[in-house]
Amino acid sequence: MQSRRSMLALVLMLAALFLGAGMGWARAVAARHPAADFPAPMSYAEARRAVEAARARETALRTAARQVTSLDPAQLPLMQTVYFPASGHHLSNRSGFLDFWRANGQLHVFGYPITEEFVEQGRIVQYFERARFEYSPNDAGTPYQVQLGLLGREILEVQGFPGGIDDPQNGARYFPETRHTLWGEFRRVWERRGDLRIFGYPLSEVVDEEGRSVQYFERAKFVYFPEDLPPFFQSMQAANGFDLSSLFEVQFSDLGRQLAQIRGLNLAPVPQLEGALTWDPAIWERRIEVNLSEQWLSAYEGDLLVFRAPVATGRDGFNTPVGDYAIYAKYDMQTMFGCMGGECWNVPNIPWVQYVVGGVALHGTYWHNSHGTGARPSHGCINLRIEDAQWLYEWADVGTRVVISY
Repeated sequence: MQSRRSMLALVLMLAALFLGAGMGWARAVAARHPAADFPAPMSYAEARRAVEAARARETALRTAARQVTSLDPAQLPLMQTVYFPASGHHLSNRSGFLDFWRANGQLHVFGYPITEEFVEQGRIVQYFERARFEYSPNDAGTPYQVQLGLLGREILEVQGFPGGIDDPQNGARYFPETRHTLWGEFRRVWERRGDLRIFGYPLSEVVDEEGRSVQYFERAKFVYFPEDLPPFFQSMQAANGFDLSSLFEVQFSDLGRQLAQIRGLNLAPVPQLEGALTWDPAIWERRIEVNLSEQWLSAYEGDLLVFRAPVATGRDGFNTPVGDYAIYAKYDMQTMFGCMGGECWNVPNIPWVQYVVGGVALHGTYWHNSHGTGARPSHGCINLRIEDAQWLYEWADVGTRVVISY
């Protein structure tokens, strides 16, 4: 134990020295950006210390996670394996399940693993709170190696299928394959978070269950929580005439757990394997890339793309600065104010704010919906849709690298 403490102390010291020795973001932060939506919340020196401390903690976490084993390295798992204490189960890349989980929504879409991998009806599968992963050996090495079980269809085979329709509603997207429509908030989430591959075709219209609007899909069940969008944003939505959404306004039901219980599967936790990492988003080096030409943001864990979202950045005269930065401060809500170039602004209740250089921040917006269109309406900040800003806020930390380029 004493040697482990000494090792962690050494790692922290080395990481701090490394970070202090030279970081591209530090030089960029030092050069104050002349135009931004927010005043910088702290000095350059304070921002640098915050990022250095956060990165040193993450370096120590990764190093410690790889040292906590008494096994000979030759006996460690050949494929990366992580353990989720919250559910007491592992997730590995033996069948590609770990990377599929990371790249397609993670906890938000699939929830925690609730079983280990096992063979069910001749297939390698693993159950999650909201899904079942299935290994397709015929598609090994392709994007279709991991497929999702038809949980919605299997649940409805127990409950009974609702009838379809032949006359779709105005403005609805109609699927003749199942004779059902998709519209409103459910259509938004379906199209933005995974469409056919993750959710499948709709198997019902929007129906009421216990006072909630729900809709069944081949691989999922959507549940509507309109109260998750705060009243202020609801009023702005009505005033501006376009849709605003929070990350958890539409949630995914625990069909995986329901079906596992119907089938009598053993969901009891298992001991953590030696050599398996304890899951934490920080065990992978996280990175955000903002492409100003495309007006899109990409988030990575190591080399794996895990999230994409449209953005709207600074207009001419207030251009978003190019450089290699890092998140140095975070606020779930803030008022935006400033004066520059004969303009003054004071905008309340800006959600999910993450500062990356001076007064330039990633944040959600409710006063426009121009993300990804090529419009650049900001004073330098990187504007996101509210639900995308919330996802990024919950995934990233102080110290997360942010690369802005053309």
